[in-house]
Amino acid sequence: MTHRENFLAAMRRQPCERVPFQFSFCDSLKAQLLRRCGTGDVVQAFDMPLQYVELPPPAVMPDYTAYHKNAAELSFIDEWGVGHKRGSVAHFTHFYSPMAQFTTPEEVEAYPFPDVLNEARWEDVARQVEKAHGEGRAAAYFAVQVFEPAWYLRGLENMLMDFLTDEEMAAACMGKMCRIQCEIARRAARCGVDMVVFGDDVGSQRSLMMSREVWRRWVKPATAATIAAAKEENPDVIAMYHSDGVIDEIIPELIEIGVEVLNPVQPECMDPVKVKELYGDRLSFLGTVGTQTVMPFGTPGEVRETVGRGGGLTIAPTHMLEPEVPWENIEAFLSAVKEFGVY
Repeated sequence: MTHRENFLAAMRRQPCERVPFQFSFCDSLKAQLLRRCGTGDVVQAFDMPLQYVELPPPAVMPDYTAYHKNAAELSFIDEWGVGHKRGSVAHFTHFYSPMAQFTTPEEVEAYPFPDVLNEARWEDVARQVEKAHGEGRAAAYFAVQVFEPAWYLRGLENMLMDFLTDEEMAAACMGKMCRIQCEIARRAARCGVDMVVFGDDVGSQRSLMMSREVWRRWVKPATAATIAAAKEENPDVIAMYHSDGVIDEIIPELIEIGVEVLNPVQPECMDPVKVKELYGDRLSFLGTVGTQTVMPFGTPGEVRETVGRGGGLTIAPTHMLEPEVPWENIEAFLSAVKEFGVY
C-alpha cells in the first residue's frame, strides 16, 4: 500500500498495513532538522504519509492599520486584520482584535474581509494536492474554522460575552465567518483533498470553554454547516475535527454532525483508551501523544512506551513540537512507530 492508501484505510477504520504517524516542528526544530538532514521540510525528511495543504498568501495584503490604534507597535497584521506582537518565547504572539470596539452588526458587515476565494490562490492549493498525491501521500486542507477566526477578530472575551448578552453581534460575527468558511470548505473539497480539518479549540484543561448549551447554540451549527458544505462537494472527503482540551461531553454530537476523525485527544485532558473504547466503532483518531508531558519532559524510554500503546489510529503528538522537545525523544518516537506500528 502507498502512504496515501494506508492512511486513508486507517482513517476509515479499514484493514491497513501499518499505523500512520504525523508531527510538525516549530521554527527552532526545523532549523535543527536542516542542520541534521539538509532540509527543513519535516514531511519529506521523515517520509510522512500526510501532507497538509493551505491557502497561499494573497498577492497584495489588505491594509488594516486603520483598525489598530497601536499599528506602529505591532510586529505584523495578518490577512484577516488581526494584529500580532511577538513575545520573547518562540513563535507565540499577542493578538490585537480589529473588531474589539465594534458595537453593531453593521460594522461587522462593513469590515473588509480578505479575498479567500481568489481563483489563483485555489489553483495553488490544487497544485499542492497534486504534488502530494504524486508523492504517494494523502493531502489534508488545514483548516476550516468558524469560532476561532471569529474571536480572533472580535476578541475572545467579547465573543463569549456576545454569546450570552448580545445575540445580534454574535450572529453577525459567527454568521459572516460561517458563510466564508463554508465556501472555503467547498473549494478545498473541489481541489481533491482527501481530508479537511475542521473545528475550533473549545476545550480548556479542565472542561469546555463554554457551557454545552452555548456550544450547541453557536458553535455546533456552524461546524455542521462547514462539514456539510465539503461533503456536498465531495462525499468521500474525510472530516477531521480538531479541538484541544477536554471535550468528552460533545463527542457524540460531533459524530452526529459528520465528524469522522478526532484530533488531538490530549492525554493530559482525556483518556485516549477510554475515548477509543466508547467511540472507536464510529471515530478514528489522530494524536494521543502528549506534548505537555511526555514529548518535552519524558525520557526516550517513556516516549517509546507511550507510543507503543497505540494502534488503530494515526499516532501523533497532540501539538506542534516546541523548542523544549529533545531530539532524542523525536528519535524514540520514530523508533517506536517503526517497531510497534505494524499490523
